[in-house]
Amino acid sequence: MLGNDNAKDNQETKGMLKITLKRSTIGRPKDQRATVRALGLRKLNQSRCLPDNPAVRGMIGKVAHLVDAEEVTE
Repeated sequence: MLGNDNAKDNQETKGMLKITLKRSTIGRPKDQRATVRALGLRKLNQSRCLPDNPAVRGMIGKVAHLVDAEEVTE
């Protein structure tokens, strides 16, 4: 069980990312629209705070031209 405790500690210390949809998904490929939806964004200028992990970072990288991301300190 030590591995699970370390994983939880690492996740908590990584922080959060605030992701804001800045450009429309109209006319974008279907995979980019799906990625924006998977991030939980529907409308322009809508923001979500998500955990800073490789999965979220990968999604942000795929649609970096549509969103703004910034680190949030609690």
